[in-house]
Amino acid sequence: MREVGRRDMSDRRRAGRLVLPTEHIPADRTLLERSAIEELSHHADPWRVLRILSEFVEGFDALNEVGPAITVFGSARSHPNDPYYLAGMKLGDALARRGFAVITGGGPGIMEAVNRGCHEAGGLSVGCNIELPHEQSLNKYVDLGVEFRYFFVRKNMFVKYARGFVIFPGGFGTLDELFESLTLAQTGKIEHFPIVLFGTPYWTGLLEWLKGHVLSAGAIAPEDLKLMTLTDDPEEAAEMATRPLPVTVDEPREQTGEPKADAK
Repeated sequence: MREVGRRDMSDRRRAGRLVLPTEHIPADRTLLERSAIEELSHHADPWRVLRILSEFVEGFDALNEVGPAITVFGSARSHPNDPYYLAGMKLGDALARRGFAVITGGGPGIMEAVNRGCHEAGGLSVGCNIELPHEQSLNKYVDLGVEFRYFFVRKNMFVKYARGFVIFPGGFGTLDELFESLTLAQTGKIEHFPIVLFGTPYWTGLLEWLKGHVLSAGAIAPEDLKLMTLTDDPEEAAEMATRPLPVTVDEPREQTGEPKADAK
């Protein structure tokens, strides 16, 4: 099933702009830091909104036909001999076998591992890259790639086209993505969105800190800690992340004969 999807998507690869200035300043930085000229003119930001809008349109257009997918985060610094890299490949394979595409940041490390495992298993491997001061190109295992200039646009794609997250060990970027996903789930912006932490030794300290300090201070509720599950098994991670959506039917739909969800 996914092999068909890969053929359909083969001509949809996006690599961003073809020409970049040698000393190009990242778009996120120009958005957040105003120059003296901009302060005087007050014209730069309104026009920048149109560029941001066009990036949303480009992303929506490119990813609209991806189908069911799981977004996976993790360090860009992991090497192929890293146990987590090997686990990432197994996860990508497991997701592809379940008929799911994978979405990553498209870079090296864990992202490459998951894209690679999915690609080699015949699944659809998607990469949402980001423009950085030091160029980071899409890894070679990406079947459908899109390059973004703005982090917040890219983050929207990670959530909009996925059914859940699997989060491998990583640095500040991975932690940012973890806590953003938790915030969206906690506040009800996303429902039935499994958040799976992969790597018990790596995440246990953080979970203990959340329980011992954040929960104890009353900054979160006990049920907030239940938003995450923890595993060291790629197959179990794939199973957790792809659990079926809960079905809630308040009234039978007489016109279709669809029964209530709890009907025996």
